[in-house]
Amino acid sequence: MNADIRVDILDPRWRKRLPNAEQLVRASARAALDGASRGAVTFALADDDFLRALNRDFRGKDKATNVLSFAAGGDELGDVALALETCAREARAQHKDLSAHVRHLVVHGALHLLGFDHERVSDAFAMEARERRVLRRLGVSDPYRVRGAA
Repeated sequence: MNADIRVDILDPRWRKRLPNAEQLVRASARAALDGASRGAVTFALADDDFLRALNRDFRGKDKATNVLSFAAGGDELGDVALALETCAREARAQHKDLSAHVRHLVVHGALHLLGFDHERVSDAFAMEARERRVLRRLGVSDPYRVRGAA
């Protein structure tokens, strides 16, 4: 993988909640982007207010969200932003370790930069299958597995 991965920690609470956040993001992104022949990607570890502003300005949705991806062209793959409060709230609600949930969202965001999407059911199945494979290599349980299912 030749992609250049940059991690900008915009909210210092990320370091408190996940002291290894930068390494975790880099490793997860490398796994997701395996095979990408070019480009740079920046991951912004931010807060709900930052993601809410991005979501409002670029998607017309005035609410915070967990992860947003912005694909670019040329030498850039794009940018991915994550909101700490939303990620932590979702991890708690889903009884998941925060680091595993963040790994999933990094992989999810990176796959969007590679052109994966989940708007149509068939596309969602393909994207989720790729996420599962990447996360399995990272030692993260299937995030789409229904709890209690065999």
